[in-house]
Amino acid sequence: MDDEESLAEWARKREQRRARNKGQLRAVPLSSGPHCGAHVEPDAPRVIQEHDGTEWVTVSVVESLAAAKAILYPPQPAEEKPTEWDRPALGKGRGRHRRPSSAKDSDA
Repeated sequence: MDDEESLAEWARKREQRRARNKGQLRAVPLSSGPHCGAHVEPDAPRVIQEHDGTEWVTVSVVESLAAAKAILYPPQPAEEKPTEWDRPALGKGRGRHRRPSSAKDSDA
């Protein structure tokens, strides 16, 4: 009986699982038969469900797999690239990746 966990430990783990799943979204196809995979019947409407900690609650209905993916996986904001003048200027010289200087510059 030493291998069994206490009721308090079990309850703590259960609450952690519920908290981890809370707010999670999933898309369930509205088609007949078993739901084998997301790629099966991509044009079938889907129900978007959200886990509230105890059960899956219907949030909305979308018309296809593409629309469901747009809700489940929203695009991440793109990282801004530094503007041209934020980069350090290259010094004078003939480095490996620099354009060879003209004949005028080599005379000076």
